[in-house]
Amino acid sequence: MRKPPHILVVIQARMSSSRLPGKIMLPLAGRPLLQRVVERAQHAAVLHSTTIATSTATADDVIEQFAEHIGVPCFRGDATDLLDRHYQAGLAMDAEVLVKIPSDCPLIDPKVIDRVLQFYLDRESEFDYVSNLHPESYPYGQDVEVVPMPTLEAAWREATQPEDREHTTRFITNRPWRFRIGNVLWEGGRDLSTAERWTVDYPEDYEFVCSVYEGLCIDENKIFGVEEVLLFLDSHPDIRSINRQHCGKKWYLPNGRAVPSHAQTGLKTRP
Repeated sequence: MRKPPHILVVIQARMSSSRLPGKIMLPLAGRPLLQRVVERAQHAAVLHSTTIATSTATADDVIEQFAEHIGVPCFRGDATDLLDRHYQAGLAMDAEVLVKIPSDCPLIDPKVIDRVLQFYLDRESEFDYVSNLHPESYPYGQDVEVVPMPTLEAAWREATQPEDREHTTRFITNRPWRFRIGNVLWEGGRDLSTAERWTVDYPEDYEFVCSVYEGLCIDENKIFGVEEVLLFLDSHPDIRSINRQHCGKKWYLPNGRAVPSHAQTGLKTRP
């Protein structure tokens, strides 16, 4: 039997967010928002390593210092070429499979990470890329992308357009005729990606996640998941409405996730 591959969860982080600068270091239930994301990634049951990938910009020195403080490796790379930063982080950590997690999603569910990752691991020979984004169905802020290093290397070597360098997996997901793309849908059976916004881009998003943590994080070490948050919001519609005006907004280019969509788990977009 082949031994399990070395899986590296990469949390992409920077201080220079244009909409909410420094958001990843804002306090969330007594700890920085970035730490909450790291904690949740580390709670995924599938064996993996975790690293924070930031830029070499001086403003991001605080991220490297914070990573050292919480005992998590930190890789520093290009500020705008995110494809290069992820690829180089994978090389530096001897990764065989890279899992991309955003740093501004403090409600990311470890069970969702496990589900997407295990789907890939059970079908390694069938897919070049697996996520829960093509099509989206989970609440926005549950993004998980799994990329084996050979796939990432192919993108790194061949991508020349600025958009393909800035958006790590865009080169891959925009070429379903070349890469075998798999998808995992939310098990609840409906699309929550535009109705539920659980990421932090705007002040209202931050207020929203703070309210969710205040309501559910009775124990500061408790990790609550998608179902618990949905139940909480069902009974607290006032909290759900805090960032309602931003639901459906995406930071990436309109065609950044343009892959043919089919409503089935395990979508293959290439025969």
